Amino acid sequence: MLLNLAQWLQTLHEDLSFLRVFQYLTFRAVMAALTALLIGLIAGPWVIRKLTELKVGQPIREYGVSAHLAKAGTPTMGGVLILIAITTSTLLWFDLSNRFVWIVLIVTWGMGAIGWVDDWRKVVRKDPEGMRSREKYTWQSLIGLLAALYLVFSISENSNWRVMELFFSWVSSGFDVNLPPKANLMVPFFKQVSYPLGVLGFVILTYLVIVGSSNAVNLTDGLDGLAIMPVIMVGSALGVFAYVSGNAVYSKYLFLPHIPGAGELLIFCAAMAGAGLAFLWFNTHPAQVFMGDVGALALGGALGTIAVIVRQEIVLAVMGGIFVVEALSVMLQVSYFKYTKRRFGEGRRILKMAPLHHHFEKSGWKETQVVVRFWIITMLLCLVGLSTLKLR
Repeated sequence: MLLNLAQWLQTLHEDLSFLRVFQYLTFRAVMAALTALLIGLIAGPWVIRKLTELKVGQPIREYGVSAHLAKAGTPTMGGVLILIAITTSTLLWFDLSNRFVWIVLIVTWGMGAIGWVDDWRKVVRKDPEGMRSREKYTWQSLIGLLAALYLVFSISENSNWRVMELFFSWVSSGFDVNLPPKANLMVPFFKQVSYPLGVLGFVILTYLVIVGSSNAVNLTDGLDGLAIMPVIMVGSALGVFAYVSGNAVYSKYLFLPHIPGAGELLIFCAAMAGAGLAFLWFNTHPAQVFMGDVGALALGGALGTIAVIVRQEIVLAVMGGIFVVEALSVMLQVSYFKYTKRRFGEGRRILKMAPLHHHFEKSGWKETQVVVRFWIITMLLCLVGLSTLKLR
């Protein structure tokens, strides 16, 4: 918004040349991060107070970690604060004509809306199950599929008009059209190794990445500050990939696909980092507020969408290794429990408790130890992911 305003003012008054600074993507990214940080810090106490008044306290499972019983009643749904800060800052500093930022915002708010309904049913209506798994997954799938169908063509073309032409060409050809190489699955650490997916393969992969990352972040959000810091680090790293992919010179030099317009995603990533740091101020142990599903599902969906746009799905799995392992720990625990119950009549467990962070707590680690060690692992994984920019 401010970019468009600055460009309009320059057309009216030539002596306002200093407004050209708004054209620099890096300047707007820094300002987006600072804006989101300030919004989060200023609005945080008010949001926490309102959530407390609404009595949206986090329910604690009695069969869980006993040390968590003291957290009962802590306000949840604090992800609303993150979404407000990200959205406001992004709208202020990004180019309003950029279609990639809009689709990321739509996915973020769509997933956030699902999380809001789930949280509301749990903490306000006192329904322990909240939104039923099938219902939640259905809505997530709808958002993921719609985003995938748009992205498969928008990444391949440079304008919405050309996107529509490619879409109708795909339909008229009997759902068979060749996509450009930049829509292939990129393999990190290799210069020109990629695998063509086709429209169907791209849609399926994108759907899995968006919905999978959304649920993975949600499963990780179980300790004070555990999920938000990895989101900040992974999101910031993806911002670097977005900046490189959107620049024709840098992308060619580093053997990355050039995605015109992807650079504007750096604004969203910067806003997400600033909003995340502001939330961490209130979410650090002992937490004053939890993000809830409204924040975790939204942030996970945003990370997945950005990774698809910049063609770094595999790198996302590497940098977000903590999210992947947390999700796998739940899947393995549930699958093994059902298998052993069906075969032996009694369910058995691989871990002491799932997700994985609870297993370490049950093993004697303090909450802060688990959180900080998971942060360190994520930092190392992000460095590995960033190294793929040059190591090819």
